Amino acid sequence: MAVFTEVSESSAQELLTQLQLGELVELKGIQGGIENTNYFLTSSTGPYVLTLFERLTHEQLPFYLYLMKHLAQGGIPVPDPVSNQTGDILLTVEGKPAAVVNRLRGKSELNPSPAHCAAVGDMLARMHIAGRNYNRQQSNLRGLSWWNETVPVVLPHLDQTQATLIQTELAYQNHIAASSAYTAMPRGPIHADLFRDNVMFDGTLEAPELTGFFDFYFAGVDTWLFDVAVCLNDWCITHVDGAHDAAKAQAFVAAYQAVRPFTPAERQLLNPLLRAGALRFWTSRLWDFHLPREASMLQPHDPTHFERVLRQRVAHPVTL
Repeated sequence: MAVFTEVSESSAQELLTQLQLGELVELKGIQGGIENTNYFLTSSTGPYVLTLFERLTHEQLPFYLYLMKHLAQGGIPVPDPVSNQTGDILLTVEGKPAAVVNRLRGKSELNPSPAHCAAVGDMLARMHIAGRNYNRQQSNLRGLSWWNETVPVVLPHLDQTQATLIQTELAYQNHIAASSAYTAMPRGPIHADLFRDNVMFDGTLEAPELTGFFDFYFAGVDTWLFDVAVCLNDWCITHVDGAHDAAKAQAFVAAYQAVRPFTPAERQLLNPLLRAGALRFWTSRLWDFHLPREASMLQPHDPTHFERVLRQRVAHPVTL
């Protein structure tokens, strides 16, 4: 991801020594994203990823790191944080909270087939079930309360048509969140950001092997359906115009429900949650685009993409 904090090779070697991971072979900043500083950290014992957290605090981070540890121990392919000699997985590098995890094999698939979508749906349902007995609590920090705080901040950067859309949608989402159907939906730890570039695959296009979910640093306790909606809004659309891709969506949903069938409330609220997912990422991308932080290699995402997705979800509701 973007490099906000430069890490020297001597600091990296000191960290590897603390973690008993051998000698430094290569330290390379990772381009893309907008939240944390990430490096590929290769040592004589293998490939790892070093993350320095630029917004999350030492108090917030145990939820994310121990969630990954919990899921890894439950058989879900996620990065497993490395502990130091005293058993700590939350570290400090260059004065910032940090973590080192194993690097997953494979690569992201940015042009997924229905088979890729099915693999993600299956594993997401397994992840939700594996997280049910996770005992730490952390709200979704980019959920409804954040939208209510942030939409007024980005409004001055919108034209009148955009401003009307985002304010109308925010009011609609507050209405949905107050409904009995919303309250009835099952919830637990969710990834909340499971885009195509946060999943790794090996194998072939015809028979892909999902090798991991990563970048859990937007995770929180929320409705499982919101996690599904975020995925459908990225994996199962036509990216030129944000339109729904029925074949990919059907593959995803069928695989998910084969592991964990939707409840009646979830079936009722699928399209409202698809709209919620689009609003969340339109808002955050507007914020990152118009109110950016300085960083080496920072490339903010185009906010208009999720404006298009939201307009599609409003004009063409998706039902099961």
